[in-house]
Amino acid sequence: MVMMDTLANALASIKNAEARGKRTVVIMPASKLIASVLRVVQKEGYIGEFEYIDDGRWGKFRVQLLGRINDIGVVKPRLPIKYRQLGSPPESLRRYLASRDMGILILSTSKGVMSHREALEKKTGGIVIAYVY
Repeated sequence: MVMMDTLANALASIKNAEARGKRTVVIMPASKLIASVLRVVQKEGYIGEFEYIDDGRWGKFRVQLLGRINDIGVVKPRLPIKYRQLGSPPESLRRYLASRDMGILILSTSKGVMSHREALEKKTGGIVIAYVY
């Protein structure tokens, strides 16, 4: 549960910095889960480069913002989703996306953290942990 709160804080920092028109944001403390989610968001083109900064404590990430994020956040409670449901997410998950082809759900699967589109390609389900559009 602590990791989800850390992820929620990280995504809230990104959302707030985007709303203010900032070009970069520093997220701390760093974690492997946050790094995995940032990789997925970067791969989908919502953020630019990000780097890990070792500050001798927990570490932090510096993230380059591109101004492409309208909303980003965690899904609470974390909801499991089956492979068959990924093409048309259930009503409980549709509220996290603006429209059918806009935005991504971020899943934690047995094959790692990935977008719902990638999970559909790899034919795997998982637990929805975040969203971005």
